Amino acid sequence: MSNGVEYLNPEGAPPAQGLYSHLTRVKAGELYFIAGQLAVGEKGEVVGVHDFAAQFQCVFDNLGKVLKSVGLDYNDVIKFNTFLVHSQDIEKFMPLRAALFPKLFKTAVYPPNTLLVVDRLVKESFLIEVEAVARARD
Repeated sequence: MSNGVEYLNPEGAPPAQGLYSHLTRVKAGELYFIAGQLAVGEKGEVVGVHDFAAQFQCVFDNLGKVLKSVGLDYNDVIKFNTFLVHSQDIEKFMPLRAALFPKLFKTAVYPPNTLLVVDRLVKESFLIEVEAVARARD
């Protein structure tokens, strides 16, 4: 727990159904609540219309930029909330996340994630949104 964050899968809890832990233990510290990131390019355009993989990558790139702006990275994230518009995209999301997370995190233990399927996001063309909570470094 070198950065004050520890991901836990307690004994007796059922196995996680993806790349996440059941809970995060956070040593006291400043928290950042990061708004849901969308597939928006640098000029404000929607990236990857009708292309889930392109939107997935853009969302995590944007989230990484927000983290970096306050001196953090993915290893400081303590919780994700993921919103998908189509339940069929769960089968796309899982392998994309499995390929990306080992590149973003120092260990193979990942923060808790709640995955929700919603009717729509702020614009019809958005397929995925990811928000996060992160802990500031000491």
